[in-house]
Amino acid sequence: MPRIPLALEAGDARPVGEGSCNVTAAPCSSSSSVTETINGSHNFTIGGYSLAKGMGAGKFLTSDAFWVGGYQWAIYFYPDGKNVEDNCLYVSIFIALASEGTDVRALFELTLLDQSGKGKHKVHSHFDRSLESGPYTLKYRGSMWGYKRFLRRTVLETSDYLKNDSLSVTCTVGVVVSATQGPKCYKINVPEPDIGLHFEKLLISEEGADVVFDVKGQMFKAHKLVLAARSPVLSSELVSLEGSDNVVIIKDMEPHVFQALLHFIYSDSLVESTSTELAESPMTTIVQYLLAAADRYALDRLKTLCESRICEDVGVQTVAATLALAEQHHCSQLKAVCLKFAAANLAAVMMSEGYEQLQKNCPSLQSELLEAVAEVDEDAGVGIPSVVNRRTIMWLPDSDGSDANGRRVRQRA
Repeated sequence: MPRIPLALEAGDARPVGEGSCNVTAAPCSSSSSVTETINGSHNFTIGGYSLAKGMGAGKFLTSDAFWVGGYQWAIYFYPDGKNVEDNCLYVSIFIALASEGTDVRALFELTLLDQSGKGKHKVHSHFDRSLESGPYTLKYRGSMWGYKRFLRRTVLETSDYLKNDSLSVTCTVGVVVSATQGPKCYKINVPEPDIGLHFEKLLISEEGADVVFDVKGQMFKAHKLVLAARSPVLSSELVSLEGSDNVVIIKDMEPHVFQALLHFIYSDSLVESTSTELAESPMTTIVQYLLAAADRYALDRLKTLCESRICEDVGVQTVAATLALAEQHHCSQLKAVCLKFAAANLAAVMMSEGYEQLQKNCPSLQSELLEAVAEVDEDAGVGIPSVVNRRTIMWLPDSDGSDANGRRVRQRA
């Protein structure tokens, strides 16, 4: 009779062939159970104690209900005791479950406050001690925990617990809760934000466009509200267009750079070099021009994106020009990177063509470069270079009379 295969759970062994099997271990999983208390306290002041006496055994004064751990609680004070058989010799204090609940497990602490300032409170507490039977369980609404013989009345009335005919009781409740923690088996994936795609489509479709930019004869349609929301500079410039022909002439910018600028304004991302004009220009060059445009129109995020992209291409032959660019457009992060790179590779950088231009156009950067060199040399433990020109580097000797290469240097008198 042929055997009928049984349905197997994931991870169970499955038959491979007659008389043999390939046993696959079940995947390991884990979880943990955490039991803790949610704590809260309430202070109940009983004024006019002498007037409350004599109301009779089993009669009580009660506090306002207060919330702890998702349940309401109340303090009950019995001036003549809870039980008749005690003949009013004791005061009784209880804490009661004041809201609906079943088998609510909790820890309690009742404190009769010493009003003399000596701190000698009378405390009955479940906290900070081992309980043989565990936390107390309140079966239903109205269930109580407390002490029928909390304190003799004669002791109370001659103690520092009673002052100006009033006493104060603090109750702390710790509701026991348990939770099992484990890996989440199910989740719903939320798609990435796509608002930029929608605005990019709006730019491409030109639907609802109400302003035209003339960039060296090439026209770009756009939307005033979008531009104003993204750039405070454009917002200010577009105000002057009210009642005009809504044409803005852009000078000192190439059309493909302005196109990339609009792309960022609408999509919040750098443009890809897919168009003909963009593809014909090196991406680093486009980003450099785009950095200038971002500085011009106060687009801080675009400016930082450009800094990050340009930073990737910093090298011996480019660092001087990049440093000048960062200085011109107030790019503090890019400037710091360039100074650090130039200081660490000073000899090679000074031999580059860009360094000579840097000396001519940005002489103020010389002192900052020297400071960066000093920091690098201090870490490396070598002398500080004195920059004379592109062809000459003079090293100030270290304290042992050696130059940066370890050769001895004769000291002049």
